[in-house]
Amino acid sequence: MSEQTSYAPGTPSWVDLGSPDPDASARFYGGLFGWETTEAGPPEAGGYRMFTLRGKLVAGVGPLQAEGQPPAWSTYVSVDDADAVAARVGEAGGTVVMAPMDVLTAGRMAFFSDSVGAMLGVWQPRDHIGAQLVNEPGTLGWNELACRDIEAPKAFYGAVFGWEAETNPMDGTTYTEWKLGGHPVGGMIQMDEHWPAEVPPHWMVYFAVADCDASAAKAAELGGTVSVPPTTIAPGRFAVLGDPHGAFFSILTLTETPA
Repeated sequence: MSEQTSYAPGTPSWVDLGSPDPDASARFYGGLFGWETTEAGPPEAGGYRMFTLRGKLVAGVGPLQAEGQPPAWSTYVSVDDADAVAARVGEAGGTVVMAPMDVLTAGRMAFFSDSVGAMLGVWQPRDHIGAQLVNEPGTLGWNELACRDIEAPKAFYGAVFGWEAETNPMDGTTYTEWKLGGHPVGGMIQMDEHWPAEVPPHWMVYFAVADCDASAAKAAELGGTVSVPPTTIAPGRFAVLGDPHGAFFSILTLTETPA
C-alpha cells in the first residue's frame, strides 16, 4: 500500500475522467477497480465527484464541459505555482488552454497543450493534494506521454518542470523515463507504425491491477473494450482498455512490486 500525503512539485499527482454520464462511469469503474464514488460537490463544483478506494481518494470524475468534447482521462502534475508554470509553458512552445484558476479551496489548476499537442493539467494543491493512494491494485500506477517526436517534449518538459529524460531501447522501440531529482516520475513512448495514424499525441493513464488478464476480461464484461490485449513487456504485463463511453486507459501488472 502506498498512501500519499504530499507530492513534490513536478510529480504527477491526480487523474480525472470527463464523462458524458458520470453515474454510468461510476458503475463501470466500481465494477472494475472496486471504486466507490462520492456525492457531487456544491453547484459551483460543476458536478465533479471523487472515486475512492477504502475511503481514500484515487481519481475524479465530472461531466463533459463543452459540446463535442470527447470522453477522456486527464493527468495533472503537482506544482507550487500554477501561474509561473503557465508562463513557462508559453515560453517553451506550448499553449495554455485553460488559464490558472482557483477550484474552491481545493487548489489552483491550469490546462495546457505541450510542444507536440498533448494535453496535460497542473495542480497547485491547497485542501486537495491529489491521489491519496497510488501504486497498488485499483490506483494510479504510471503516466506516459505517447508521441511521434520525442525530442521536442524533452526540451519542453525540461523547461516547464525541470524533468530530465533518459531514453533506452525497449521492446523494438525506445522508452524514455522522465526523472525529477533522479527519481522516475513518468514515461514517454515513441509512437511508430503500429499506432494508427489518426491517434494524436496524448498522455496515457495507467492503473495498477493484480491480474492484467483478469482485469481486461472484466472490463469487457462490464461493457468496455480491449484495444490492446494483455501483452508482456519489460516491466510486466499491460493492456489498453476503453470504457463504455470510449475513454481509453491502460492497466499494468508489474513483474515486481515497487518498494
